[in-house]
Amino acid sequence: MSSGILLNYIVLVSYIEQRFNYVNQLQIMPQWMSWLKSNEKEILAILNDLACKAEEVVSLLVDLFSNFEKLEEIHTKIKKIERDADGLTHSVFEELNKTFITPLDREDISRIASKTDDIVDYVEGISGRIVNFKIKSSPPYMLEIAKELSIATKEINYMITRLHNVKADKSIIGHCRKVSESEHRVDEIHRKAVGELFDSKDVVTIIKMKEIYDALETASDRCQDVADSIEDIVLKYT
Repeated sequence: MSSGILLNYIVLVSYIEQRFNYVNQLQIMPQWMSWLKSNEKEILAILNDLACKAEEVVSLLVDLFSNFEKLEEIHTKIKKIERDADGLTHSVFEELNKTFITPLDREDISRIASKTDDIVDYVEGISGRIVNFKIKSSPPYMLEIAKELSIATKEINYMITRLHNVKADKSIIGHCRKVSESEHRVDEIHRKAVGELFDSKDVVTIIKMKEIYDALETASDRCQDVADSIEDIVLKYT
């Protein structure tokens, strides 16, 4: 083979290789671009749906303590919401894993999702204990605590709807304070309820009731955790 033909062959092979690489880049680029782009609307929409589930499940808890004869029916609804909330939480993590640029810090979004899901989990656990412990009537102070949880989850739901504008909305801090005030009221009610509980001589009842009171207080703490996370975001961006 003459040197001229060989040179032309090398040039042709090089050209074909360049074109092949260019086509591959074009095919791969959309995948990279979808990873690089911000998925702000999708992530915040899922977080908002999750906050709605938390508010809804606490509303059912209030209904449970107000209408104890509907215990089994309400517990079934609460279990369904808990499963839905788990699915939404997994969706948040999936979106974070496939998105390079996120609307807020990745850790903040993960924490808000996890703690909001915890609220739902604790409520499901509370209703489950009431069913399994075969409690026949609404225990003292539990409705009062559930109403405080309702106040807190309404505030959380509102704040999460404002996260898209967090950089310009310092008013969110005031709503964080309302959740904190509710959490303090729950602590006071919890201490009073447990104190009166120990006046009883029925050890089994004490154990059952204290476990539920403690779970209610922990649910309130999780509301505070979400509010603290949102407050951190507001202070970070304003």
